[in-house]
Amino acid sequence: MEEKKLLHITNGDDLSEKIVEMELPGDVITWREMLCEGPSSMDVGDEGFVLLRKTFLLEKYKVSEEKYQEEFLEELVKLAAINGYDEVVLWFEFDLFSHMNMLALISFLLQNKKNGPFSLVCSRKLKGEEEMTPLSQLSGKQLKEHYKHRIPLNDEDIQTAQLIWELYCSKNPKRLASEIKKTTNFEYLSSCIRAHIERFPSVNTGINSLEKNVLKLIDEHKIQSLNHLLGYALQYQGYYGYVDVQMERVIEKLSPFYDASEEGVKLNGDGLKALQGTKNYYQNLKDDESYGGVRKYDFLYDPENHDLLKL
Repeated sequence: MEEKKLLHITNGDDLSEKIVEMELPGDVITWREMLCEGPSSMDVGDEGFVLLRKTFLLEKYKVSEEKYQEEFLEELVKLAAINGYDEVVLWFEFDLFSHMNMLALISFLLQNKKNGPFSLVCSRKLKGEEEMTPLSQLSGKQLKEHYKHRIPLNDEDIQTAQLIWELYCSKNPKRLASEIKKTTNFEYLSSCIRAHIERFPSVNTGINSLEKNVLKLIDEHKIQSLNHLLGYALQYQGYYGYVDVQMERVIEKLSPFYDASEEGVKLNGDGLKALQGTKNYYQNLKDDESYGGVRKYDFLYDPENHDLLKL
């Protein structure tokens, strides 16, 4: 019997290396982007998309055009050229960072007439496992087990993925809220959409869920330094999956709310008011940050109704 021709697409180099080490049959391509942050447009890889991403990544993360070309766009060229696979296996984590990349990838594959079949290896808890561990931290043996239990994605799953990506890149993120209740084989998609919606500033305080969590960590723990805070913020961020450079920007943005000295990091008066919800800091924090097709400060999150309000 002829062996199936497989393509593995991962969300990072660590995982790609492990798949190669495991000697799984098939080719491996790595998706290196962070589409959960910054502006993006629906047609992944086209001129408009590339310009938006290059500008954002250079300005906010000092990623040079050459690096973007080499690490991301050259992989896209490979993906666009591939054909004849019996199955495309997506290796992506349970968090928002990973999910936005995965949705964009699926959209790109469909734009380029790659119609699967698709399957998903995601960091779900398997029998006998205590907790969810990121795929890149699993042993080869554990990864093989996850691979064996990979989830086939049906046409409806793929259409939903494309729709969520389209809505993320649209001017109206309000429509995303109605997708939270949809059941798909993407076990964590609803949690990721909810986490995204909570990244818009709260109608009450002007800070978002991620920012509030950082202030809470300062309030509840004895934080010795900003580096110590970064460690906590990365560990206790829930479904966001932000990497260190992203979280450093979040902490930097919150600098008006805390004092950092040799004695440690402590909330100041504004930090306490923001955390307690007694003052709204929307005007102080407002900037031109974008998520997909919208600016962060063009909508407000209403925690009571779990809904977005257009300003």
